[in-house]
Amino acid sequence: MNEIIVAYWTGTGNTQTMAEYVAEGIREGGKTPKVVSVEEISADELKDAPVFALGCPSMGVETLEESVMEPFVEEVTGFAAGKKIGLFGSYGWGDGEWMRNWTDQMQEAGAEVYGGEDAICQEAPDEDAQDDLKELGKELASL
Repeated sequence: MNEIIVAYWTGTGNTQTMAEYVAEGIREGGKTPKVVSVEEISADELKDAPVFALGCPSMGVETLEESVMEPFVEEVTGFAAGKKIGLFGSYGWGDGEWMRNWTDQMQEAGAEVYGGEDAICQEAPDEDAQDDLKELGKELASL
């Protein structure tokens, strides 16, 4: 499959910016990214995709956004077994607990997870985070 979906939820725009860096890495890796908000795609559209990426910032007490992203991720969990999923996101405070929990959730569902704590940043992605996100995209393109 030549197209890799990068689906994200954002509140401030930081996670959307991160998704664009993941997409840049996918392009550099020779594949075509499709960057889309989870509000504009259904989880069913990922069922046949062997590789995709999901992005969400940490919310509240280090959780996924509850009204849109969490239900989307719950649906994905139902068919995650055997998928290769890149996870990324931003945070305002905390220590990355939401990403560790999210990574565990996807791995327990049988997915192979890429990125995770290696693809998070505080607020907007700085140069190091941009490089990490591009590397995640390249890695996903190589799978």
